[in-house]
Order: sequence, then structure tokens, then C-alpha cells
Amino acid sequence: MSTSFLCRRVVSLTNVGQMFEISRTPVHFLQNSQLLMFRSFFSPKQHSFTVSYLMNSCGLSPESALSASRKIQFETPERADSVLALLRNYGCTNTHISKIVSKYPLLLTANPEKTLLPKLEFFRSVGFSGPDLAGIIVAKPSILKRSLENHVIPNYNFLKSVGMINENIARALRRTYWLTGQSVQNTNVPNIATLKEIGVPMSNISFFLTCHPSAVSQNKEKFSTNVKKVIEMGFDPLRVTFLKAVRLICGMGESMWEHKMEVYRRWGFTDDEIMLMIRLDPLCMTSSERKIMSVMDFLVNKMGWEPAAIGRYPTVFLRSLEKKIIPWCSVVKVLQIKGLVKKDLSLSFLGSSKKNFFNRFVVKYEHDVPELLNVYQGKIGILELGFISEGIMRDETVVVSQLNNSKG
Repeated sequence: MSTSFLCRRVVSLTNVGQMFEISRTPVHFLQNSQLLMFRSFFSPKQHSFTVSYLMNSCGLSPESALSASRKIQFETPERADSVLALLRNYGCTNTHISKIVSKYPLLLTANPEKTLLPKLEFFRSVGFSGPDLAGIIVAKPSILKRSLENHVIPNYNFLKSVGMINENIARALRRTYWLTGQSVQNTNVPNIATLKEIGVPMSNISFFLTCHPSAVSQNKEKFSTNVKKVIEMGFDPLRVTFLKAVRLICGMGESMWEHKMEVYRRWGFTDDEIMLMIRLDPLCMTSSERKIMSVMDFLVNKMGWEPAAIGRYPTVFLRSLEKKIIPWCSVVKVLQIKGLVKKDLSLSFLGSSKKNFFNRFVVKYEHDVPELLNVYQGKIGILELGFISEGIMRDETVVVSQLNNSKG
């Protein structure tokens, strides 16, 4: 039920220097939660000028402006206006600014000339501009308040020294790791040398630093020990999966490792089979127990896939169950029952692009199986079609007969 009340509201429009007062305005559409928001919004404890500025000049929603105003308050717009003007001058759009201020409202209080400009000029001098520079700032706006000499320049020079192009450096700088203030020389150089010594290509090392920088920041002794473990597991240093395994071993404790092994054992996998899965895709060990159990339950108990077939494509545990595994596997299972695709088809089709899968399995067979599009879109479940009983495959002659009858 809607709530009717009278509120006195003052809105300060700082960008045009005007003050509007709307008094005793009836509002009939606010629910209880919205009423509480308005009471909080216009509480005398809040700085209404700051909230108004954040909404009108930075494009924040009322909720975001309220949240930001708890971290920052100011009574005049001059400093904040200068910050926004500087950001716009270096390629930030209104959309960028809204995201930047939402993430890091304290940036509005920074000294534009002394604090922000030197970093922006540095990034421009090394080739970042427009969307690339704006992307770095949006991802980690606090980078503009880090020390230029002690942090920004050393980090950039280090990433450049390992052969990174600016595109990858931009991706790396968006990671929290590069904002921690650590000495990149002390934490990364020895470990990179370790990787080079065993033959890891520089292109792979650059990718590793871009996407998983914290994994290579361990102390030298521990990192070397973990690298040796990965080699003993049978990984080839020349392949990308080697560094995936290094990341896994560096980030997972022994107790968690044993726990994940036990989860896979519940489905009949031997330790050797699990190790083979890990060598195919080490990241299968990063899936949660709940995700592993849900995927195996669906594929084994609902779809009738053998665990051994699932183990040959461990990347399945990294796919979305609802968005990909259930609809795509349901389509393939229908086609297998109909005899249109091989029964031993690898689950690697889950690695296809959406377009390729749709053309290969839906469009190609839509005349043979009219229900296929509805199965793919999740409108019809495979159980609803009667192709599979609850938990087990039916006799194929019965299933095919039902399928043919459903077409008639």
C-alpha cells in the first residue's frame, strides 16, 4: 500500500548557482523503504550540498550520492569542479566520471595540479590516452593518489621491462596488486628469473603478470618450491597450463587441496584420474564443492554421462551450469538419443562460442527435431519431453519411439 506524506525538500543546484525550494509537496508513491531513504537524504546530519553536487555534477544516483557523502563532505564546488575538468580534459566522459566518483569519492578532494596532473601527464607521455587512460582510472581511481616516483613509474617500468605492450600494461594496472605499494623489484624479479631459467616463454610470463600478479609475488624460496611441485606433477613449462598450475599451487593450501581431491573421489575418480584432469585444466581445482557436486549430479544422474567422459573435459567445472551446461548438454543429449550425433561426443563442445554451438547443433537439426530450439532456450526440459526418466536413461527404443510420436 502506498504512503502519502508531506515533505519539505531543498535541492541545491550548484552547477547553476540556484536554490529551489519545494514545500509541502504531496508524494503518494513512496513505499516505506523509500520514505526512510528520503528521511535519511534530508537529515541535518548529512551535507546536502555534497549530496546535491554528487548527483548534479557527477551523475550519481541518490543512493550512491548518499553513500559517497559518508566518505566525503565539502561546502564549495571549486576543488571538485577542477578535478572533474581535469579528468574530462584527459578523456573521461560523464559515464567514466560517475563510475570513478562512485568508487573513490575522495578523489574530488585531491589537489588537481600537485596530485593528479603529474600522473595523468606521465600516462599520456608513455602512450596512454582517451579510452585506455580512462579505463585505468575507472578500474582503480586511487592510482591517481599513489606516489608517482615511488609507485606509478616503478610499476610501469617493471611491466615494460618484461616485454609487455601498453594494452597489457593497462590490464595489469587495473589489478589491485599493482596498488599495494610493494617493491616490484624485490618481490617479482627473482621469481621471474626462476621462470625464465626453466624455459617459460616471456609471452606467457607477461600474461601471468597481467592476470595473476599476486601469484608471482611470493618470497623466492616458497615460489621456487611451488614451481618444483608443478614440474613434478608433469606440466610442461612451455605451455600456458604450466603457469595456471603455478597459480593454483601458490594460492591453495594443502588442506583445501585434499578437500577438493576428496570431492572428486566421491564420484569415483581415482587419484590418477584426478591428476590427469588437473593436467588438462588446473583450474578445475578452483571450483567450489557445491559447483563440482551440482555439475556432476546433472551430467551423471540427469544426462547419463559417464564420469570418465566428464574427466576428459575438466573445464566443464568452470562453465555456468544454468547458462551453458544445462541447455547445451540437453540439446546434445536429445540429438544423441535421436541418433543424429555420436554417443561418445566429447564435452568439449562446451568450449564453443555461442554462435558456433547454435549453428552446429540447433540450426543444423531444427527440421529433424522441431523441439530443439525450445530445449536450447530452456522453455522445455528434456524430462518434459519424456526422453529421460528421473535420474536414469530409459531404454533407447522406447525413447526414440516417444520422440517420433511427439513430432506427430
